[in-house]
Amino acid sequence: MLRIAVQSKGRLYEDTMQLLSEADIKVTASKRTLLVSAQNFPLEVLYLRDDDIPQSVATGVADIGVVGENEYQERGAEADIISRLGFSRCRLSLAIPKDIDYQGLEWFNGKTIATSYPVILNRYLQEHNISANVHVITGSVEISPGIGLADAIFDIVSSGSTLVSNNLREVEIVMQSEALLIGYPGMSNEKRDILNQMLFRFEAVKQAEDKKYVRMNAPKAKLDEIINVLPGLKSPTIIPLADDEWCSVHTVLDQKRFWEIIGQLKDLGAQGILVTPIEKMIL
Repeated sequence: MLRIAVQSKGRLYEDTMQLLSEADIKVTASKRTLLVSAQNFPLEVLYLRDDDIPQSVATGVADIGVVGENEYQERGAEADIISRLGFSRCRLSLAIPKDIDYQGLEWFNGKTIATSYPVILNRYLQEHNISANVHVITGSVEISPGIGLADAIFDIVSSGSTLVSNNLREVEIVMQSEALLIGYPGMSNEKRDILNQMLFRFEAVKQAEDKKYVRMNAPKAKLDEIINVLPGLKSPTIIPLADDEWCSVHTVLDQKRFWEIIGQLKDLGAQGILVTPIEKMIL
């Protein structure tokens, strides 16, 4: 049985549970139970505070864990990074009152900066030879300048709406962060086998992101031109139809160029274009 530590609430919890669900690993979430077993996979989920996850994995209390890169860097726990999961993206930034004339990092010399991430902040300040007073605070860091507790803040930024509502503006991005899958360095071979099975499922889900399965009827006279505009994984599937002058073409398209390519296909005479979302893709 493999044990995974997951944040007990919040955006990272929601994204992690969605990934498990898309990988067909069925876990019943319960706010009253800290340890829950999956119904159809040798996995148990341990619900923890996000800042407890790195140490829990480093010490083997959990075999693996999903944690924000910001927490992983802040805690400095000796756990291996297994995979970057690509969700729950945010950044750690310095922000100041919006009406201040900011000319550069030197502004922070002698200033007080409120943060919940003193390790990352101190390292950044040292690298740039900035001497500032770091005031450690938990909770609503963004209110600190407004109540006179600090001159600036160093905190997580996603959309930036929280900064705006507190009359702050982002002036320096210190690091980008996303969800990491981390692992216990001393994991047994048996548990690594289970982990590899789970990673295989995760990869199948990731490969399917923003992909569409497209089927269309195409005139054979334009088939070569149609194939040339299709950036599929490999050659498209061509199926003959009852009408000798037409065939059915099946392929996979990326969402980023979907409408551009569909327009080209229609111009080349493709008809009856059917688009289907892809849940999983195994390469």
